[in-house]
Amino acid sequence: MELFDAIRRRKTTNGPFLPDPVSEEHQRLLVELAGRAPSQLNSQPWRFVLIENRDTIETIARISGESMTEAMSNGTFFERYKPYFRFSKKEMAEKRSGMLFDRMPAALRPFTSQAFTPRGQKLMNSLHVPQTLGAENRKLVAGSPLLLAVLLDRSEYRPGELSSFYSVFSMGAAMENVWLATVELGMGIQFVSFPMEVPGRWAEIERLLEVPDDLELMAVYRLGYVPEDKRRPAIDWTSHERKLPSQYVFTERCSTPRTGWDEAPTSPE
Repeated sequence: MELFDAIRRRKTTNGPFLPDPVSEEHQRLLVELAGRAPSQLNSQPWRFVLIENRDTIETIARISGESMTEAMSNGTFFERYKPYFRFSKKEMAEKRSGMLFDRMPAALRPFTSQAFTPRGQKLMNSLHVPQTLGAENRKLVAGSPLLLAVLLDRSEYRPGELSSFYSVFSMGAAMENVWLATVELGMGIQFVSFPMEVPGRWAEIERLLEVPDDLELMAVYRLGYVPEDKRRPAIDWTSHERKLPSQYVFTERCSTPRTGWDEAPTSPE
């Protein structure tokens, strides 16, 4: 697969994976490509934990599902991320960013305009939406054949210092390598983020993975092979739109948007 094609096809997998284990060959390839990422002074601050043990995955899945239910029930998630929620194709076409909720139960569709109001929150709680989402999240994580924990060396990751920025930047480059590789391997990947949204839950995963004091747990991802039918959850979203170059590229100075690039480019020979 051409690199440009892999970049354009890269996406987050919201649905389930096949139960097939991720082969050792593919696991080794993913971490090798992650290790090829650039880093400040070749510091290579990343560390990875590959998790296949079913009990460990089930525990992380439970923590993730419970965290999602709590964050959705008390409104903190919607309040924190409401600028990125879209409920119509028209709004998505105008913003060209965020998440379009294009798959929702019929009972909820008339109330999307009230999603971020106290009344809307009360309605969602009465319909058990947070519980539905949490159960779905737990099922997705539990059904993953592989979890990948990403950590940074604390000797490099020192918040408040430049080395912290450099190490986080390098970690992002490493994970982008992994993400692009999943496209080539017929795999999917998704960030397991909800335990970070609820105080105390991330620490449970750190203890579970026996993270030492000299490392910082930065992220956990679920990975697996993608089924052909690509089934979607009952409540799901898409994020295919991308901002036009004129919305994020400037010429010479920040006051001059770059024009003439909004048409899709053709790939070079």
